[in-house]
Amino acid sequence: MAYKFDATVRYAQSHDWARLEGDLVVCGISDYAQHALSDVVFIELPSVGDTVAQGDIYSTVESVKAAEQVYAPVSGEIVAVNDDLEANPELINEDPYGAAWIIKVKPSDAGELDALMDAAAYESLLAEHE
Repeated sequence: MAYKFDATVRYAQSHDWARLEGDLVVCGISDYAQHALSDVVFIELPSVGDTVAQGDIYSTVESVKAAEQVYAPVSGEIVAVNDDLEANPELINEDPYGAAWIIKVKPSDAGELDALMDAAAYESLLAEHE
């Protein structure tokens, strides 16, 4: 299957992505992850002010066939959540790298982004799994 990749984001092996925008990191799930879930029907959002460590579970996404946990690609304080996803969880299927961002984090260690994969490395990882 041909998945979409975004050259502006960094990917975690957990199929989560992170994009540095100014001094914040915007996070969501990859196109591969949303395809694996199928039709998303619900998302449990964290609260603004919560802190996460890289690899922590911060959300759960439920689809018609599964529920999957979402992991923080970077550590820091959650400063924004995408409330649009509560009423329109299907945005995760429609626009995983745009309108379906899940959280914005003020990173405690921006260097954690360097440990994540670029789009080419993530694409290679997926090719190994297929």
